[in-house]
Amino acid sequence: MKLHTCAHLLSLSALLAVGCHSPVDDDGSTVPDSCEATPPVVAPQKTDILFVIDNSGSMTEEQQGIATELPAFVAALKQGSGVIQDFRVGVITTSVYQRQRVADGTDIIRAFPDQEGRLQPVKDEAKQPTGERFIESSDPELLPKFQRLVDQGTSGSGQEAPFEAVRLAVASPLATQPPEEGGNGGFLRDDARLLVVVVSDEEDCSSTQRPPPVYLGQDRAVDSCTEQGDKLTPVSEYYQAFQGLKDSRGASREVLWATIGPVALTDKRAEVTTTTEGGTTYVRNVDCPTSYGPGYRQSDMAKAFDATRANLDSICKPSYQQTLLDIAELATVAQSVSVVNLPDPRLAVVYVTRSDGSVQTCTAANGDFRYEPPTDGRSARIFFLGPCLRRVGDTKVEVKVLCAG
Repeated sequence: MKLHTCAHLLSLSALLAVGCHSPVDDDGSTVPDSCEATPPVVAPQKTDILFVIDNSGSMTEEQQGIATELPAFVAALKQGSGVIQDFRVGVITTSVYQRQRVADGTDIIRAFPDQEGRLQPVKDEAKQPTGERFIESSDPELLPKFQRLVDQGTSGSGQEAPFEAVRLAVASPLATQPPEEGGNGGFLRDDARLLVVVVSDEEDCSSTQRPPPVYLGQDRAVDSCTEQGDKLTPVSEYYQAFQGLKDSRGASREVLWATIGPVALTDKRAEVTTTTEGGTTYVRNVDCPTSYGPGYRQSDMAKAFDATRANLDSICKPSYQQTLLDIAELATVAQSVSVVNLPDPRLAVVYVTRSDGSVQTCTAANGDFRYEPPTDGRSARIFFLGPCLRRVGDTKVEVKVLCAG
């Protein structure tokens, strides 16, 4: 059945014949008295993707591992689970500050003014920085640019602060400051979701305070960020800041979070242990041999966004391909879509084609979706509910209108 074909339950004449009142005649009715020539349209799904790359001294292999698996990630994003995807990608680092306490008890505080939540420049083929700060999904050079962008080197802070970096990037004045002034303005779009992907082998050590209240000591066997964790900004405070993001029109911004971090390979748990190598003792996750932290805060943030922890995986995996594919699914399977040219949600029938070819029929009357009308220039949205929740592998979403005529 073609999309422009109207679905009829009863014609207008049949309604009148049985004595029914036609909704067409109601005051202020939006019910069309004839089939519309232009069908409702499901708008492309807009997602702004922010990778947060740990650029400390231990991350060479992990950055290379992410870059290697990006072709599958990009392909999965473009496939889109039945809805056209309009995405862009930017990268920041985990470097915000570093406070190191040396042997005589004094503190050395290092700042990272060219990072601190700032979108890092896209590199050209010679790996030289350009004026670009993010990459559009329509860019024919998306993949090679993206691969070069995740290579952030290993000269960054050893006191990783991904939560604070994200806060600065999207929830501080930096988010709207023009790029020519060193800001991230223009990256976050209205009507777009934000997907944050943290890639790190260490514990989060984030604080909104300056100078940072937690210091790193000389003993690698001491997990400074956990032992001084009561001085850090609570994970819940950062979570609430991210959940409270609005776009320029005041609409709530849907935020997704994924972490490839220092959690256990077998069951994603956060737990501390120590190992001694070459005479030096290191703090690690109990089941993640290349990590440098237990992953408590990293795990807590992922669980705040998804209690099932489907958005969390171990940095110690030998390959990140499946992890990135799972994140791509998270990015593409939205439980809401923008629609235009929908006269009345009571007349909408949404058809979701599943991966096995079956078609789920959804109506507002049955409680299968919720409708949010357009306001202030923003598109209307349909939010999927109950049996009509979208699934990984869905191949199509169509909206049709029941009309009298």
